[in-house]
Amino acid sequence: MINFNGNIANEENILTQNRAFLYGDGVFETLKIVNNKILFLEDHYFRLMASMRVVRMEIPMNFTMEYFEEQVLNLVNQKGIAASARARITFFRNDGGLYLPETNIVSYLIHATPLESTFYTLNLAPYEVDLYKDFYVARQLLSSIKTTNKLINVTGSIFANENALDNCILLNEVKNVVEVLQGNLFMVTGKKLITPPVSEGCLNGIMRKQILALAKKIEGIEVLEEIISPFDLQKADELFLTNVITGIQSITKYRKKEFAGDFAHILVQKLNESISEN
Repeated sequence: MINFNGNIANEENILTQNRAFLYGDGVFETLKIVNNKILFLEDHYFRLMASMRVVRMEIPMNFTMEYFEEQVLNLVNQKGIAASARARITFFRNDGGLYLPETNIVSYLIHATPLESTFYTLNLAPYEVDLYKDFYVARQLLSSIKTTNKLINVTGSIFANENALDNCILLNEVKNVVEVLQGNLFMVTGKKLITPPVSEGCLNGIMRKQILALAKKIEGIEVLEEIISPFDLQKADELFLTNVITGIQSITKYRKKEFAGDFAHILVQKLNESISEN
């Protein structure tokens, strides 16, 4: 028996023992499907496998990249949304134990919803950000993978909403820039494109990887993974964030500084070209 919102009920709710719910003992990937194809499939698969190894989960023997793709596409096709969809796959350790699990065997859950657009577009509407300083991201390996413990992102999103911001910039414990609430952060200064290195605590983002690779092919642009301070942001010519679902989102205002989106526009074009080629 359990007490749920003041009512005594039978203990049949799976969340009473689910380790992702109880302890944040889970990892996940968010995927974009376009025309019945998972974008950046190989990158997502290998990051997911690496994440499971980091947290000592037992990877199922049958969970090959082909099986991964089949399971996701089967769901979006059953729902009739394979033309453009967002899917999330979450792996969690099976029930049992307290902090120390009784098993490292895992289960997974895939959830999918439709998206309006297929290819990426650049939204140039006003998009304002500021620093979130209530909590800090740790410079450690766990910060670079997608776990189900995202309380900093949740409380930061509430802070942004309460202060009429579109997003917030997260800092690490030494007050360097890490990322934004929903993705990686890039800064354009002169002919340099700069993003924080993974060692600063940022997510090892799939779209981050694509943007770094595309930018390195643009003549005259120096691509760097370097430490960024909050003061550096105010000296930048352009700021934008990246994630797999949005692609690239230009930041138009940080504090009193306003930015254009010229380089982001170029990158969106090249990103869509690379997807079409593949």
